[in-house]
Amino acid sequence: MAKKLNWGIITTGWIAGKFAGDLPQSHTGRLVAVGARQLADAEKFAADFSGVRAHGSYQGVLDDPAVEAVYIAPPHPWHAEWAIKAAQAGKHILCEKPLTLRLADTQRVVAAARQHDVLLMEAFMYRFHPQTRKIVELVQAGAIGDVQLIRASFNVLCPFNPEHRMFKKSLGGGAILDLGCYPVSYSRHIAGAALGAEFAEPVKFHGTGHVNPATGTDEFATAVVEYPGGIIAELSCGSTWLNDNAVEIHGTRGWIQVPNPFTPGLAGQAEKIVLHRRGAETPEEIVIPSPGRGLYAYEADAVAAALERGAREVPLATWTDTIGTARMLDAWLEAAGVSYG
Repeated sequence: MAKKLNWGIITTGWIAGKFAGDLPQSHTGRLVAVGARQLADAEKFAADFSGVRAHGSYQGVLDDPAVEAVYIAPPHPWHAEWAIKAAQAGKHILCEKPLTLRLADTQRVVAAARQHDVLLMEAFMYRFHPQTRKIVELVQAGAIGDVQLIRASFNVLCPFNPEHRMFKKSLGGGAILDLGCYPVSYSRHIAGAALGAEFAEPVKFHGTGHVNPATGTDEFATAVVEYPGGIIAELSCGSTWLNDNAVEIHGTRGWIQVPNPFTPGLAGQAEKIVLHRRGAETPEEIVIPSPGRGLYAYEADAVAAALERGAREVPLATWTDTIGTARMLDAWLEAAGVSYG
């Protein structure tokens, strides 16, 4: 088992609170510090977690000698800056998705991690949950034959507010970056599994999206991707209309239905996937039992396990995969007519 790893958290938003709440359920993680732009915010956050030091700046977390790894979770535009500063401070990095706003910045962050010999991982937490690992197992075992089509959608109904981070361009708003990154990442992972790899790179990509003329951010978008082996992926995301958030994986001998692909076990609950086999009278429901651990505990343990091996990359979230995801998001944004400068 990997040794205990001391974590610091940069910012105090909802997702930071979720990571902090799940960390005690990991096998390896210990929260020791949190930083916010205002000390009062950090103190309020730290009060819920015994023994956690509060810092009145993000830099305070990086300067804290007890912190070994940082979880970076401010709005997207600040990811690159603080990931690079964390690397320069010698701290290992788990950064919320998307890692940055654009491919060039993602490459700069990866270069900084390499230069300063620190671990870097983009926080697609769903990949480490037992549900995703079971789906990969089924695909690789040929349970649905040869994979032909992946449908992945992530949509939320967010009341329009031009000052909300989902819509405000200066906060990295837009559905593609905030939501579309999940279908992109998921399809890369499943196509890779079908091909005997951790991920696959597309050979063709066609995207589009609807941009709000007042905000300059995309509200909903779709893309069609072709992966090697003739695997097609249909991707969609949206922030202003309600749709099922689901994945379907279709093959030559059946298909897998995933009702909750992107946040499995978010509250520690059991999950269910449905396997439809050609010729079977009824579909097979496969229950993924509740392990009694929050979703974010898995990625914390993945970071610690990689460090225990002396690695700087996590196998299910390598730097090459992260760069490839950023390249696809760049292409999708360009097709939709969105630029972050």
